[in-house]
Amino acid sequence: MTIRLSDMPNIGTTLEAKLQNAGITSGDDLANLGSKESFLRIKPLYPDACVLHLYALEGAVRNIRWHNLPQETKDELKAFYDSL
Repeated sequence: MTIRLSDMPNIGTTLEAKLQNAGITSGDDLANLGSKESFLRIKPLYPDACVLHLYALEGAVRNIRWHNLPQETKDELKAFYDSL
């Protein structure tokens, strides 16, 4: 069964549309690509995409609210974002 993006934590209608416009059309796509690759695909289309988008994607992949990501994960994602 294919997981709909909107059924994943942190993925509202706006982020779902951004992902779909980047060719990521299902939760399976997002899980297979991972948060970083998915973010790299939406960032060129949406220059305003920020680190919170990255946190949201990682939380969705882990099936948790992004607020509940471990601090070390947030720090690692922030370093990745800052490197772009």
